[in-house]
Amino acid sequence: MQTITAKLTVFFDDPFWVGVYELSAHGRLRVCKITFGAEPKDYEVYAFLLENRHRLCFSPPVRIKAAPPARVNPKRMQRRAAREIAKGTGTKSQQALAMQHEEQKAERKTKKQRQNEQEKERQFALKQQKRKQKHKGH
Repeated sequence: MQTITAKLTVFFDDPFWVGVYELSAHGRLRVCKITFGAEPKDYEVYAFLLENRHRLCFSPPVRIKAAPPARVNPKRMQRRAAREIAKGTGTKSQQALAMQHEEQKAERKTKKQRQNEQEKERQFALKQQKRKQKHKGH
């Protein structure tokens, strides 16, 4: 049986409140960074996830080792949660976010190159047209 786990960590990353939404399934971790702005209330975060879950832009999947779920003492779970909050996002999450950032940067670069090329072609065509007009003597 395969389990899907989702984890949302909200923390203050000066000057905004940021959420890192981790989704792990089939031994792969995908991450999405959500910028909230002002400190969100619990119900606002829940409402945001319900309304926008299909629009979230996740990173490419990163392979992880799935650990079998073990029964954890509630106090130990609280200590672990406090430790995770203190350290922020996990390294796998950071890697996934970095990959997503690099992909978006590459997409922007190719799009900008395409636009520049089209603009050069347009300018060249305009220049050719002007030359033809001058040559005709009009």
